[in-house]
Amino acid sequence: MLMARQPQASIKTPVEQEAMRVAGRLAADVLDLIGPQVVPGITTGELDRICHDYIVNVRQAVPAPLHYRGFPRSICTSVNHVVCHGIPGPRVLRSGDIVNVDITVIRDGFHGDSSRMFLVGDCPVQARRLCRIAHEALWRGIGVVAPGRTLGDIGHAIQQHVEAEGYSVVQEYCGHGIGRAFHEDPQVLHYGTPGTGLMLEPGMTFTIEPMVNAGQRHVKLLGDGWTVVTRDHSLSAQWEHTVLVTADGVEVLTLGAAERVRS
Repeated sequence: MLMARQPQASIKTPVEQEAMRVAGRLAADVLDLIGPQVVPGITTGELDRICHDYIVNVRQAVPAPLHYRGFPRSICTSVNHVVCHGIPGPRVLRSGDIVNVDITVIRDGFHGDSSRMFLVGDCPVQARRLCRIAHEALWRGIGVVAPGRTLGDIGHAIQQHVEAEGYSVVQEYCGHGIGRAFHEDPQVLHYGTPGTGLMLEPGMTFTIEPMVNAGQRHVKLLGDGWTVVTRDHSLSAQWEHTVLVTADGVEVLTLGAAERVRS
């Protein structure tokens, strides 16, 4: 989502919060399903087909990206130096690739949004480290979410960790509020200054989804109008969760099965 203004966020009622939990769990279930399929030899188009079939025919839900502002597929698949919004197609995954699979579903009128990095076959140490640091950065951001904290606190925690490890944070794209609409206010930057920006309140729901580049932070939009790549062709990694601000902290609504066991 492109950055623009920074107005207020909607506060979800208890009933709406429960609907968000259901939608978030479904997004996580899709990622749990597709993970074992991300192997050398499969195409990103086939990953899209598998996810679409599960979302629509098995779970009777809606893949939110499909036809959203003209997007042609049901999921996003961003491989190697693709930062975000990669369009599934004939691309064959090869050993050593890294790929972000981004899932957003609509269940009973509410959206659940999450993405994960997957390592294809035998990946180089550098690629594995990038994915690990990006995952740590996501959780650094989640870790500061609580009533009275600010969006700037989230962005600062992410940026500080990423840059300390020698990587860079993409600044043109950000997290976002989510609920009945795919993209709601506020915009959640992955860099910033502590104590600045919107103050968090119980009932807010939004995504945190830092995009971390192995090289410089600068990106380029390709001619298809969707695919964003690193300008220097360095690898990029991204993880995403949808979170709910609670009375005493944060609830992550898109935990996968393995994460739920650990928590």
